[in-house]
Amino acid sequence: MTVKMNKYVEELKGKSVAELNVELVAAKKELFNLRFQNATNQLDNTSRIKEVRKNIARIQTVITEKAKLA
Repeated sequence: MTVKMNKYVEELKGKSVAELNVELVAAKKELFNLRFQNATNQLDNTSRIKEVRKNIARIQTVITEKAKLA
């Protein structure tokens, strides 16, 4: 699992800030939809919520790192 995440983080670091912002918006939309499904008892895989939240944090971290370098 950690190797998969390291590849994901490296992939994020290779993107521009604009691309990261687009990905952040998409992840937040997905999180909203997952929470909505969870509230209406339609969500099967509840661990996906935790995964998406962590991905959002990863994206925000990379954006912050890039902002500090600029």
